[in-house]
Amino acid sequence: MGKQQQVEFPQEVVDEYAALGVDLRALFSAGHLGTRMGVQIVEASAERVVGTMPVEGNTQPYGLLHGGASAVLAETLGSVGSMLHGGVSKIAVGVDLNCTHHRGVRSGLVTGVATPVHRGRSTATYEIVITDEADKRVCTARLTCLLRDANPGGGEGAAG
Repeated sequence: MGKQQQVEFPQEVVDEYAALGVDLRALFSAGHLGTRMGVQIVEASAERVVGTMPVEGNTQPYGLLHGGASAVLAETLGSVGSMLHGGVSKIAVGVDLNCTHHRGVRSGLVTGVATPVHRGRSTATYEIVITDEADKRVCTARLTCLLRDANPGGGEGAAG
């Protein structure tokens, strides 16, 4: 779909992850699925994660944005927020995703904004609002992630 935009992070956050052997910018690329779907994360913090995704290439047979594509965008953004909340000692694993689709979109770019509903020691829940280019709500999602202890060298991924 498109070239991933590089997300900027405070240098101290990049350094904290780098000390553990984690390339934070690569980790936040939204992974292979996100790349295929054109997901781009444009802002990332534990308080707010913003990402975009093109409608083109992510439609169902009737030409509308596929609900599953909205779910991928929502889970990606909520997982990134959860991971940033958990910090370097935790990994975020999605355990519950709920999506309500409000309207169809046939073209353009959709934007998702994830904000925390709950940030605890073992779970984090984010609300993700996806809007079209006219700022009309397309989907409202809620993601809960389990925050597990990181296992350095264990090969477990962090977001998604």
